[in-house]
This record gives sequence, structure tokens and C-alpha cells, in this order.
Amino acid sequence: MDLYLDIDKKLNDFRLQIRYSGSASRIGILGASGCGKSMTLKSIAGIEKPDQGRIVLGDRTLFDASARINLRPQTRKVGYLFQNYALFPTMTVEQNIMAGLHGRDIDASGRVQEMIRKFQLEGLEKRRPGELSGGQQQRVALARIMAYRPEAILLDEPFSAMDYFLRERLRLELMDVLREYEGLSVLVTHDRDEAYQLCDYLLLLKDGAVIAEGNTKALFERPGTAEAARLTGCKNVSRIIPLGPHRICAPDWGGLELTTAEEVTDEIAFAGIRAHDFTPLDARTAQQYAREGRNVIPVGNVTITELPFEWYVTLSCGLWWKLPRDMHDHGFENRIPAALTVDPAAIMLLR
Repeated sequence: MDLYLDIDKKLNDFRLQIRYSGSASRIGILGASGCGKSMTLKSIAGIEKPDQGRIVLGDRTLFDASARINLRPQTRKVGYLFQNYALFPTMTVEQNIMAGLHGRDIDASGRVQEMIRKFQLEGLEKRRPGELSGGQQQRVALARIMAYRPEAILLDEPFSAMDYFLRERLRLELMDVLREYEGLSVLVTHDRDEAYQLCDYLLLLKDGAVIAEGNTKALFERPGTAEAARLTGCKNVSRIIPLGPHRICAPDWGGLELTTAEEVTDEIAFAGIRAHDFTPLDARTAQQYAREGRNVIPVGNVTITELPFEWYVTLSCGLWWKLPRDMHDHGFENRIPAALTVDPAAIMLLR
């Protein structure tokens, strides 16, 4: 379904100016807290009114400041999943789902039973939200939204308050829901893993403006700008000094010189390397690579951080190297390589 956004809204010293036009079915908005993600969703839903602009969903104009169109939230055919799910605490599961159908000309009882089966809520019909787990509450909230078949569903940080285990399980459940859903979904999150897993198209938001957008996987592979690289989780970003069409010096990495696959054009000001894109070299191989003109990165004195399933190694030049570890392995200090290498194609050139 097509979505057109042109939102301009000022709040005190913050201004949201977001533009998007496209037909992606699962859109993600990724950014840090306070960048305007939730305000964007609330503007689409009609909870907040932009100062200027236009919002069109499919062939229906939801908001147009110049034409003085501002549909009420109840008529926008948009479902909003709040962070806390906003279930009525004194209502049962059945009653909460029924509440989403109030005033609609449909077989409400039949639709409620359909949603209970679809979201695996059998046996919980008479329970209240306080008697449900976090995952069950989320399924009830989704059932209430899906019961009236909205044209779009808006998901506002749906996993932000959950522990890691529950968050991973519910992501998988939500993926199944979104695969079957024929309408448009828009997810806002500060978690790059959620964005990558649940969204086909991604908008990167910073200080109220879109700084990059595109196919999710393509945007992670080539974010284009230094800010976009950081938002997609790149821990290694340095200014560059061009040394040739495919050669750079990185002053923030101790003056390291590297060969790149991409051409270093005039607009390139930074380079980025994902922390997992390094390969260890022994001393002999490092010498051979150096003679061949391949990328060789001295390790030097390192700082090692041990996580349950990963090692974080900070090189003397400031680069971060991340690699998997066996949970029972605690002796990585004795296996520090002589050097690392990085494929020229893995070096991202950034504006």
C-alpha cells in the first residue's frame, strides 16, 4: 500500500520534518530516543496534528493542512500498538478485543473468536490483562487492532520494556503476524536488530529529519553517511585523508593506510568498518600480505572485553574487533594475532 508523508511540526526547540513516498509493506523508522519517531507515528494515527504537510494512505488523504483535511483517528483505518499495549485493565481478553470493534457494522462476536484462534488466546478469554504474561498482553493488543482489519498498523517500540528472552520470542511471533498481514506496517525502534529483522524498508531519523532511507539490507551494507553508519551499528568510523583513487589514510585509527574497493570521490569524508569484518593473521601471513600490498592492521596493545558469546577487542589504533566466543572459553588473551586484515570491499566510504 502506498504511503505519502510530508510532516512538519514544531515542538518548543525541536522540529520534525519528515518526508517519505513509497509502497514498501513493512517500513521501519530507526533512530535514537527523542529524534521524532513516536511523533511521526502519532501524526499518521491522528493523535498529533502536524503544523504543515500532507499524509496519504493508499487513495485516502488522512491529513492535508492546505486543504484543511484532518480525519479523526477513528476514521483513519489505522491501528496503533502502544509501548504498554493500552489494554483496559478491568476488561477481559474478549472484552478488550471487542472494544476495537465498537460501533463497526460487522459480526463482532464472530470476529472476536476468529482473533482468539488466530493469536492463540484460547483459554484466556475471561482473564484480565493483569493475569497475562507480557507476550499474552501483546497478542491481545494485536488481536484488538487486527479485529477491525486496518489498512495500516503502527508499532511504537513494542519490545522496549521486555527482557531479552521475551523480546526475542515475541519478535518471531510478530514476524509471523506481519508476513500474513496484507496492509502496511510502520515500526519505530532504536534497536537496529529489530529494524533489520522486521522491516523491508528503513528510514534513519536524526534530530527530526530523515538522514538516509532505502532497502533495509542494502542500507546496512552501504549506509552512505557517517551518521547512518553509526545508527546501523558501525562502531568503527574515522575521518579520511585521500591518498589515491582507492587508497585512504585514517587519522582516527592512528594514521592507518588502507586500500578500498570503492573509489574515493571528492564527497567522501569518512570510512567505516563493521567490527566483525576483520580476519586475524599470524606474523608470517601478515608479512606476506604487506609485501603484496594488501590491508594489514597491526594489533599492538589491546583491551579485551569478555561478553557471554562475544569478544570485544580494542586495538592500539582504536579500532574495535568483535568475534564470537565459546561461553566456556576464557583464555583469548593467549591467542591475540599478530595483525588483522580487512577486505577492501568491506570498507565503507561515507559522506
